[in-house]
Amino acid sequence: MSYYFSTIIELPFDQAVTRVTEELKKEGFGVLTEIDVKATMKKKLDVDFRNYKILGACNPPFAYQALQAEDKIGLMLPCNVLVQEHAPGKIEVSAVDPLVSMQAVKNPRLGGVAAEVQSKLKKVIASL
Repeated sequence: MSYYFSTIIELPFDQAVTRVTEELKKEGFGVLTEIDVKATMKKKLDVDFRNYKILGACNPPFAYQALQAEDKIGLMLPCNVLVQEHAPGKIEVSAVDPLVSMQAVKNPRLGGVAAEVQSKLKKVIASL
């Protein structure tokens, strides 16, 4: 079982990040964090790395439901969405599969929330 789902799109990297952010918003997600791995690798290790951003996506109503069911679920929030450039204009967008990650928690009350979030993240990936 894969822990993510993904697609390849053909856009300049920055436009891809913007498009992903817009599609997340349509499904009720905001981007709480944006980690620029390329910039971090350059700054911390002085190495060149491909364009690679991790977007921490959060859908507040679902996050609230998950927090009500499991007080330490914040360790697994927000849902990460990865935007990476494999070649100029060839962008892979991947999203974590919350159903798979919630299996580690073993709390049946999270199943419904995880399934709904999974459905929304799959819509985002499919819409790209």
